[in-house]
Amino acid sequence: MKSMEEMLAAAQQAAETIQQQMGDAQAKLDSMEVEGTAGGGLVKIRATAKGRILGVSIDDSLIVPNDKGMLEDLVAAAFNDARGKADRVAGEEMAKIQSGMGLPPGLNIPGLG
Repeated sequence: MKSMEEMLAAAQQAAETIQQQMGDAQAKLDSMEVEGTAGGGLVKIRATAKGRILGVSIDDSLIVPNDKGMLEDLVAAAFNDARGKADRVAGEEMAKIQSGMGLPPGLNIPGLG
């Protein structure tokens, strides 16, 4: 049987490993890109899987002063589309990490999803 010190050292090592994996996952999510679209692709928003907005593209045909409200609605819709995709990608990546740790699917641990 292991001594208490050995068990504590093993627990500390496991915690450090998990912390490193979480840091790696967060960095990976910030490098993964998703694109949200609205208006049949007339408005596009690129974002990271962490939800950081990288860019907005608006088709020239939408830049009409009288249609400002519609343009604003399309930008909001494209953002929401990108955010939803980012959330799905982040969830999939976190699920991979949890399964790699031997944790049951759906276990809600703060910082893991």
